[in-house]
Amino acid sequence: MTSENKPDKPSWRESLKVYLQPASLRMLALGFSAGLPLLLVLGTLSFRLREAGIDRSTIGHLSWVGLAYGFKWAWAPLVDRVPLPGLTRWLGRRRSWLLLAQCGVAVGLVGMALVDPRISLTAVVWCALAVAFASATQDIALDAYRIESAPTEQQPALAATYQTGYRLAMIWSGAGVLWLAARAQGATEGYDNAAWQVAYVVMAVSMVAGMLTVLLSPEPVPLPLPRARSAEEWIRSALIEPFADFFRRYKWQALLILALIAVYRISDVVMGIMANPFYVDMGYTKDEVAAVTKIYGVIMTLVGAFVGGSLSLRFGVMRILMLGAILSACSNLLFAWLAGYGHSVPALIVVISMDNLSSGIASAAFVGYLSSLTNISYSATQYALFSSLMLMLPKFVAGFSGDYVNAFGYGTFFTSTALLGLPVLVLVALAMRTQRAPRAAA
Repeated sequence: MTSENKPDKPSWRESLKVYLQPASLRMLALGFSAGLPLLLVLGTLSFRLREAGIDRSTIGHLSWVGLAYGFKWAWAPLVDRVPLPGLTRWLGRRRSWLLLAQCGVAVGLVGMALVDPRISLTAVVWCALAVAFASATQDIALDAYRIESAPTEQQPALAATYQTGYRLAMIWSGAGVLWLAARAQGATEGYDNAAWQVAYVVMAVSMVAGMLTVLLSPEPVPLPLPRARSAEEWIRSALIEPFADFFRRYKWQALLILALIAVYRISDVVMGIMANPFYVDMGYTKDEVAAVTKIYGVIMTLVGAFVGGSLSLRFGVMRILMLGAILSACSNLLFAWLAGYGHSVPALIVVISMDNLSSGIASAAFVGYLSSLTNISYSATQYALFSSLMLMLPKFVAGFSGDYVNAFGYGTFFTSTALLGLPVLVLVALAMRTQRAPRAAA
């Protein structure tokens, strides 16, 4: 290939300027709406349950609520194709599903606020399932909205701003909830359900940010959908064709890609379920965890997401995928070190900072990678398949995390989660080789 035909790399200024575009700023707010529910049914909920005296094994098993995200491909074709009476005519196909899902999340969070887990743990689980289902539906519609809002070359930037909003929401639904609960509890010792009620109601109200963004944002140019003349034809076009299209495009490489997607985030997801119970058992207060996370977590999340997006634009997504996988495994080893070091706020600052930095880089690159795999004609269904596959195995394994900690302790657990990242490095390396082979042949 001659130098005239080689595409010029964007300058650093051009790479950063894309973050100021309206589409990127919308993704910041919508990413916040998407990230808010996740910890409230997983990580933050595990802190609340552990403080309420719920056993670690039970907390680990309850994390299977998150498997709702792993099965969202099952109803993604409905979100992709079925209009909502009244709403779709008013807002369009993507925004109508977004608004409905956001309302569902808010209602479910209010339900979680009103129930005391010490009295009715089952009711908390059902409300958490409702939040997870609505949140997964929001993810389906939002991923399609993002992919259809910009061309492929801008997707890493949208992924970075989306991940920034997502991670900021996770800090608000993690550190923010702990801070709110601590303020509402005052000097009262032990578990105070009324304080947690205040915190969860505030989280429900925070979903308004996403709702307003949906109402004020433009609908992407709708793609014409083929008119189905029978139920069989609709099933084939809505359910079968999105998956068949992926295998036609990637052939045997599809299996490698799916394997990589299935395990890429396994270190983070499995470790994350026990992180908050770990803080409680190590003697950290809600105020300490909240203070460290809301300052250092925010800063390192912003740095990680923008660094991941910018590096992906400049050096390619695959190289940054490898970097993110390495950093994620190493950050888990820091948790193992903290387990042996003991209660120390400065040490907690180091661990949370590095964990957020590595997760921000890995997430921005990974979302950009998943977006590049989709066919825009089936954006909601295909991306739902990828993001569901990303969570199914990690969430299933994470359900046994409490049993593992009870048997072997926190230090061994965190070390083991780091070792889970080794197959990821192999799969990323293989995926990089399969991408280079066609280019070399060309």
